[in-house]
Amino acid sequence: MSDLSTRQDDAAILGEVESLGDRLGAIRSQLGRVIFGQQAVIDQSLVTLLASGHGLLVGVPGLAKTKLVESLGKVLGLSERRIQCTPDLMPADILGSEVLEEGEDGKRRFRFIEGPVFCQLLMADEVNRASPRTQSALLQAMQERRVSVAGHYHPLPTPFHVLATQNPLEQEGTYPLPEAQLDRFLMQIDVTYPDQDAERQMLLATTGTEEEKLEQMIDAEQLMAAQHLVRRIPVGAQTVDAILDIVRQGRPETSELPEIVQNVAWGPGPRASQALMLACRAKALLEGRKAPSIDDVVELTMPVLKHRMALNFAARADGTTIEDVIARLIQRHA
Repeated sequence: MSDLSTRQDDAAILGEVESLGDRLGAIRSQLGRVIFGQQAVIDQSLVTLLASGHGLLVGVPGLAKTKLVESLGKVLGLSERRIQCTPDLMPADILGSEVLEEGEDGKRRFRFIEGPVFCQLLMADEVNRASPRTQSALLQAMQERRVSVAGHYHPLPTPFHVLATQNPLEQEGTYPLPEAQLDRFLMQIDVTYPDQDAERQMLLATTGTEEEKLEQMIDAEQLMAAQHLVRRIPVGAQTVDAILDIVRQGRPETSELPEIVQNVAWGPGPRASQALMLACRAKALLEGRKAPSIDDVVELTMPVLKHRMALNFAARADGTTIEDVIARLIQRHA
């Protein structure tokens, strides 16, 4: 590509980023009027969707995780459905099933009845309360955007995103998600308690007679256009090197850091590098910038890697946490 063509493409990308950045800023503001004191959670959720990924929202009950997903579906113009995961939930309750029907001609035929997974934004509420068999039913849908029932493939709507909520594993009746499913989530988004001022604002806004009304800001086609733009945003060589260094240093097999070699049982795979790259690009778009920076890498490393690494038994016995280990990786570039 010639220098002239490159400059023209860069100018076109910059114009699209600036135009879309204003609209995304309005979306952030509108969500902030109903989700109080959780701006980082809102931003990470939007980054996840802009990066064409799935998000895992982790926090105790009552922190507006369900409200956030419903609000995202409203402002983004996505068809949204919700699954309440329980220990007796079966895979067919998510994917759908075939039923035998008798037609007007007297012949019997199987007809596929779609499950709630056939939507654009699926909320799997308390996903770690479902059995491992049911948890794994989401795996193919999340990765391939299609499901297989009775030997037949059924494509899912586009775009398709899963925002699952998870209760802390210390709570009763929870099952840990399998590593293969965890790796399908672009980010783990930790939802913490709001500060006192935000909780006061929430109390006044949600216990009165009037409720804040959300407006649709974009539609599914515009969201997919934004997702395509994310992949066109250029990334500088230094930012790429920072992503590769952090991910590769997080693997005990290739790490030069004693803390990683001694404490980590398994580290992030290549999908983590891809996720971190896309997340940094999406964050730049969300903030109206034409390229991500190393600061974006530092900020997004924790939510991208946290669920993709595991400590060994000795590290857990010593009280080491995965946050401590990732913080050591971030220090190299902070």
